[in-house]
Amino acid sequence: MTRQLALLGSAVALMLSAGAAGAVDLPIRKPGLWEMKMVHTGGPVPEMTMQHCTDETTDKEMSTAASPMAKQICSKQDIQKTATGYVSDSVCGIAGVNVTSHAEITGDFNSAYTIKSTSHSEGGAHGSRDATMTVEAKWLGACKSDQKPGDIIMPGGMKMNVKDMDKLKSLLPKQK
Repeated sequence: MTRQLALLGSAVALMLSAGAAGAVDLPIRKPGLWEMKMVHTGGPVPEMTMQHCTDETTDKEMSTAASPMAKQICSKQDIQKTATGYVSDSVCGIAGVNVTSHAEITGDFNSAYTIKSTSHSEGGAHGSRDATMTVEAKWLGACKSDQKPGDIIMPGGMKMNVKDMDKLKSLLPKQK
């Protein structure tokens, strides 16, 4: 159960970072099935690979759906265009844990992209902790016949859909 919660937490963090809008919006990914390999240090799950079926409408909806959740828990959420891609900086707090993160995003969003992020967390049961995460995403082709846009297939076959963001919001602890 703890592993499932960690996977869910990683998926929520990924959706918030992918959907958060600041001064600049990230490009829309090529429609189809994307494989995302996440390598994480300083956290409960060192590595996981998931797949995400998407289309233009879903990617746009992710931006507008995740943004209100990010606004609820983040005091800073900024994305800027750079010469090599994009840079994102955020400061978020949830359940007594404050997280400051910096991410560099490169790639063409048609065949592959990479997100390299560093974060510093303070508070909660683990005290102060630094972590890094790299997401390597590559386009695999068309979504499978049993998938619809928004489906995320987690390790072990657990499936969820990003269009169910309201269900994920109910899992977040209430801010005081």
